[in-house]
Amino acid sequence: MILNVRGIGFSYNSHKIFEDVTLDVSAHDVLAILGPNGVGKTTLLRCLNAILRPGAGSILIEGDDLLALDRQAISRRIAYVPQRSESGRMSVFDAVLLGRKPHIRWDVTDRDIALVQGILERLDLTGLSLRYIDQVSGGELQKVAIARALVQEPRVLLLDEPTSSLDLRNQIDILTLIQQVAREHAVAALMTMHDLNLAVRYATKFVLMKGGRIHAAGGDEIITPEIIREVYNVPVSVVHMHGKPFIIPVNE
Repeated sequence: MILNVRGIGFSYNSHKIFEDVTLDVSAHDVLAILGPNGVGKTTLLRCLNAILRPGAGSILIEGDDLLALDRQAISRRIAYVPQRSESGRMSVFDAVLLGRKPHIRWDVTDRDIALVQGILERLDLTGLSLRYIDQVSGGELQKVAIARALVQEPRVLLLDEPTSSLDLRNQIDILTLIQQVAREHAVAALMTMHDLNLAVRYATKFVLMKGGRIHAAGGDEIITPEIIREVYNVPVSVVHMHGKPFIIPVNE
């Protein structure tokens, strides 16, 4: 098990965002965190990266107390891709190379350069490598942020709406890559998503949140019309295509 979360909660001042969240994520898992707006999905990811400190509970990464580690130690193990990335006067290549910062001791090595070149090629960003990041599209900037996280070589990959700025082709490419990284490099990937059908196609496990708590957790077996309606207050039909559930809203 890579990530063990036990009973964490978080509040802004006196406003409770979520409570009593418990989950386990193993190597090769791709966990989709689902639920309507405002249930605390993004805040949960930020707690799992210790950007925010939970007010209760514990988080262990490979047996170590996450909240006792310093920022550099956390960055060697956990990479976080927010919904929106900052742009600036930096080349795409240098922006991705920043992902190696937690591992660089004295100077950039040939391996660091090779890792960046390899991930730029996999994400079809090689042609943009010398362009400034404030000159690329929103979708391209999102791919740069994901590339930076991947060269970090994390044990846990946290992605907040990783496909929100991407067209269909790039959504498929990014989610396929996340699957491959989890499977081939024994990484645990957690991502928040709004598109349920993309989530069920690419994730291996699911957490559905409602009212600041986990309402349901598991595999494909929890993707049912009853649970979807309970969480989203929307009637749906669930059919299976190519071995995966497919969610269709229905009129009553």
